[in-house]
Amino acid sequence: MPSYTVTLTDAEDKALHVIAMSAQEWIDNAVHERCRLSMDEIVNAEVQRKLAAGEPITGSKEEIVMAANVESAAEKQARIEAEMAA
Repeated sequence: MPSYTVTLTDAEDKALHVIAMSAQEWIDNAVHERCRLSMDEIVNAEVQRKLAAGEPITGSKEEIVMAANVESAAEKQARIEAEMAA
């Protein structure tokens, strides 16, 4: 399971504590919520794709996300740059 570290300046830490009792809890909640939204987008797209193709929709939300053939942000950027260079 991936783990990420965030480094804040003293000023950023002070500013974050103006809106959050716990900086770690706020950061965790923000990241998990963004991941949830992205997972919902992936699942919705995959369900629509499967319906259009007449394929069965099986598995949990996480299983659908893991099986989905989606471009990462880095892959999208590389594709766009290649298209613009062509």
